[in-house]
Amino acid sequence: MTDTKLRWGILSTAQIARKNWSAIRHSGNSTVVAVASRDVEKSRRFIADCQADAPMAAVPQAFGSYEELLVSKDVDAVYIPLPTALRKEWVLRAAAAGKHVVCEKPCGGTVADLREMLAACRQHQVQFIDGVMFMHSARLPKMRAVLNDGTSIGAIKRITSSFSFAAPPDFFAGNIRARSELEPLGCLGDLGWYNIRFALWAMNWQLPRRATGRFLTESTAPGSRAAVPSEFSGELFFDDGVTSSFYCSFITANEQTATISGTKGYLRVADFVVPFFGSQAAFEVNNTVLNIRDCDFNMEAHASRVAVSEYGNSHPTAQESNLFRNVAAQVRTGRLNESWLEMALQTQQVMEACLESARADGRMVDVLT
Repeated sequence: MTDTKLRWGILSTAQIARKNWSAIRHSGNSTVVAVASRDVEKSRRFIADCQADAPMAAVPQAFGSYEELLVSKDVDAVYIPLPTALRKEWVLRAAAAGKHVVCEKPCGGTVADLREMLAACRQHQVQFIDGVMFMHSARLPKMRAVLNDGTSIGAIKRITSSFSFAAPPDFFAGNIRARSELEPLGCLGDLGWYNIRFALWAMNWQLPRRATGRFLTESTAPGSRAAVPSEFSGELFFDDGVTSSFYCSFITANEQTATISGTKGYLRVADFVVPFFGSQAAFEVNNTVLNIRDCDFNMEAHASRVAVSEYGNSHPTAQESNLFRNVAAQVRTGRLNESWLEMALQTQQVMEACLESARADGRMVDVLT
């Protein structure tokens, strides 16, 4: 680390990498020092564009191969937004090169792949974390406090979530998320990962016992070997009768809602993945009461709004800035945060069970530990 800042390399010039370039800049304890593509000119253009919008103190180096970046002694950690089909190879290579890893999701194609990736990171003593930004929002501890107070929500009984966006027609013709050889898990991997993660977080990392899944619609890009799910629903079954359902889709309008329902009330968040634009991240607690007096049946909301000061994006308080800030702080301790590895593994385990069920026409599947 130079000047106490963690030095990041970015493997790929994917669109999401622009957001995380900005996040690294806003973190305060990190900086981008290198970008790699299979075409050095693409790396240079990416750097030029990002420098014009969110400049680093020193212009990062452009590489024409991922291998060149990984052998650089100027790089401490890498952000990997490569397609899912390529992530295992480059996480293994990054770990062997001694680079800490932020990996986009889904982390692996299978649970077995992810176990191998995590084992390599442990072996080489490098930190691994997936790129689920909402886990680093200041809103989450506030939500946990409400869930734990015993009176606002009571005992959790049901968790529901929806995460979707209506992709334009050309998405299914050319976007990698519609190509099975690059993103075989389609909307389940790209969006459902967040639904599953939210349910696991709400349940304090208790794995469900069983799961079901359904392919509601599938899409096949021209030239793609197989279809990928473009609309998916899943159901998770926890101990004590707690259940969770989720819906994810590439064909339904923008939505990212989540509700945690309990014996005394419910918590609802309208933007659980990417906070709405603005300077606050909020959620609602509702303790609805039906008040009956003679012929009057009054359904009373009794709702309260809880908010934290946190910008939706492009700010030091934004959740993605917190993610990279937290990684740099963890690396500085010299210890691995094992909980980050376990969160990724549990999410992959549940997702794989839902996928297995969907392939078996919705059959109930045990979630294997």
